[in-house]
Amino acid sequence: MADSNDSIPLDNENIYFGGKEHHVRTRCGSLSVIVYGDRHKPALITYPDLALNHVSCFQGLFFCPEAGSLLLHNFCIYHISPPGHELGAAPICPSASARCVDDLADQILEVLNFFGLGAVMCMGVTAGAYILTLFAMKYKKRVIGLILISPLFRAPSWTEWFYNKVMSNLLYFYGMCGLLKELLLQRYFSKEVCGNTEIPESDIVQACRRFLDERHGSNVMQFLQAINGRPDLTSGLKRLRCRTLIFVGDSSPFHSEALHMTSKLDRRFSALVEVSSRVVNYLLSKLCLIGVGCLLVQVQACGSMVTEEQPHAMLIPMEYFFMGYGLYRPCHLSDSPRSPLSPSCISPELLSPESSGLNLKPIKIRVSHYT
Repeated sequence: MADSNDSIPLDNENIYFGGKEHHVRTRCGSLSVIVYGDRHKPALITYPDLALNHVSCFQGLFFCPEAGSLLLHNFCIYHISPPGHELGAAPICPSASARCVDDLADQILEVLNFFGLGAVMCMGVTAGAYILTLFAMKYKKRVIGLILISPLFRAPSWTEWFYNKVMSNLLYFYGMCGLLKELLLQRYFSKEVCGNTEIPESDIVQACRRFLDERHGSNVMQFLQAINGRPDLTSGLKRLRCRTLIFVGDSSPFHSEALHMTSKLDRRFSALVEVSSRVVNYLLSKLCLIGVGCLLVQVQACGSMVTEEQPHAMLIPMEYFFMGYGLYRPCHLSDSPRSPLSPSCISPELLSPESSGLNLKPIKIRVSHYT
C-alpha cells in the first residue's frame, strides 16, 4: 500500500461524510480520489459521466439505505473524478495539453498502484463506463467485474459528434451557460423528472443543476473533447473475460448503445433473459451460480443516470452479481448493515421488477460454465 506521505495533505474541506480525499499525482496530472470504508475490503472503483463527480453522479445510489449497506458493507469505495471535476477544482489552464481516453484509462492504473490495489470491481456511468471498459481491455488482470450504467463503447455517431461539438462551442464561448446545462440534464435524466411547463422538475434535477453551476467550462471541455474523440471498442469486447452487469434507462439517449454493446460481448460469457415477477429472483440466482458473464437490466421510465433517478432498481441485480464472485457477505448483526434482500429490510413491492422499474430484455441465450 502506498505511503500516505505521497498524497497531498488534507484539510477539513477534504473530508466528505466519512470519506477522505487523496490527490494522486499521475503522468497526466493530479487526480482526486475520495476513499470510503475499510481499505482491507475488496475495492470498488467508480467513474462518473461528463461534468459530474462522485457526489452528483453516485450520491443517490450510496444514500439509498439498502444500496449503501450493500456496497459499503462489502467494499472499500474509491471514487475517481475526471481531471478538474472534483469538488472545489481549480480551472484547468487552457494551454494544458489535452488528454485522450487512453490517458484517462492509464490514470486509473496509476491510482490502483498508488493505493496498492490488485484486481478491482468497477462501476461507471456513460462516459465513465467507457473509460472503465477501456481500462478493463488494456489491463485485464486488474478488473474482476464491470458494472456499467448507460454505457458508451462505440465511436460517436454523427449525431452525437455534432451534439458534442455544439456543447464544446458553448463551453468555449459561454462556459457553463444555461443552454449547456439544459443539454446535460437531458443527457442524464428522463423527461418525467426534468419536468415541463405544467410539472416542476424534480429535486434530483435541481440538485444536479446546482452541482453543474460549480463546474468550470474549461475542465468539462477537456473531458468532452476526449470522449468525442474516442475510438470504437467493438473489436475488444469479445476479448473481455470479466463478468459485466449493465443497467440502462429506457429513456436514455444511449439506450440502443447499451443493447448493442451486450450483443457484441462474447456469448459464452453472457445471457440476456426476459422474466416474470414470479421468477426474477430465482433466475438471477441461477445466473449467479452458473457464472453468466453479462446481464442487461433495462429500467423503465428512467434516463441515463439510473444511480440517481432509480437507484433502488439496482439492488437485487447487484447483490446476485456480487454473490457470483463470493464478494457478498450478508450481515447477521442487528447493528450492522442488512442485506437489501433480507425479508425484514426490503419491502415486498421491491421484489417485483415491474414495481421497481425493471424490464429484462431477451436475446438468444448461450450459457457456459467458466472460472
